[in-house]
Amino acid sequence: MSQHRIVKPGYLHDENGRLNEPGYATHLIQQYDRKRIAAHPLRIKEWDYYYIGNDCFGLALTIADNGYMSMDSISLLDFEKPWEQTTSRIGLLPLGKRNLPPTSEKGDIHVKGKGYEMHFINDGVKRSLYGSMENFRDGKPLAFDIELRNAPRDSMVIVTPFQNAPKAFYYNQKINCLQAEGVVCFDGREYLFSPATAFGVLDWGRGVWTYENTWYWGSASGIQQGRSFGFNIGYGFGDTSAASENMLFCDGIAHKLSQVTFNIPMKDGKEDYLKPWTFTSDDKRFEMDFVPIIDRASCTDVKLICSDQHQVFGRFTGQAVLDDGEVIQVKDMIGFAEKVHNKW
Repeated sequence: MSQHRIVKPGYLHDENGRLNEPGYATHLIQQYDRKRIAAHPLRIKEWDYYYIGNDCFGLALTIADNGYMSMDSISLLDFEKPWEQTTSRIGLLPLGKRNLPPTSEKGDIHVKGKGYEMHFINDGVKRSLYGSMENFRDGKPLAFDIELRNAPRDSMVIVTPFQNAPKAFYYNQKINCLQAEGVVCFDGREYLFSPATAFGVLDWGRGVWTYENTWYWGSASGIQQGRSFGFNIGYGFGDTSAASENMLFCDGIAHKLSQVTFNIPMKDGKEDYLKPWTFTSDDKRFEMDFVPIIDRASCTDVKLICSDQHQVFGRFTGQAVLDDGEVIQVKDMIGFAEKVHNKW
């Protein structure tokens, strides 16, 4: 497929609320402005999601303003046990009042609720993520204090329209391979992250979605063959004829991929998420096996609003081909791949 790269700075939307230029970029070249969105504020969805992990454990943090509802979420994952806990707090009708920044480059987010608080501080050099939750699991509290530094030069940015829905769009950036340092304290244990072995990814999302969607997303960041290496893969929603979101990152430089397919094993007509997966690409530049460890599954169904999520953490083994033909051999690289179905 053709891949249209956005190179000209400007506003994401024109004065009528239509996207100026669908496609991909390697940084936030287009300016997001809520005032230019044509849809009702109830339909605007904004979130910052961070995942920080090493070979042994991981932490996921979400702060979201989805128009009619807010969501703050903390997940702790132990790949050795294996074990995971996700605890979320939901609020009603934030309608943009949480003031999520219009760019990922700098800006702060502070949220507080009953028995918890979360802070994402970004001064343009480092990202400080800290907070606590009193009743995280079985009445026991959790606290975290993480610093992310050394963002790579390139990231995955995509501007996605939706067919037959001119007010809908998704503006998304994924920053892989952020060096992580810090600690999570829970149940008498300190989970320590060292910048030599721990890496973070930011999923920065701003958009107006159609009512029902299914998406696939996969990501990993780490060291392979002694080099900083990561990837972002995904598809499933919107009109991606201008570009896909599939990209490799090696030593901070992006290498654009075409189409990647998630091959999730099936059993009795349903996905068998904890059996081994495979991934393949139409250009043969991303060929991976994936051995699951944990299925971070959640299903919320209140009929009008539904979210069925399977974020599966495991190890990738295979090969990825850079733009110049160099082959990166990937072995037992921890990461995740997910399938999410939403009515929202």
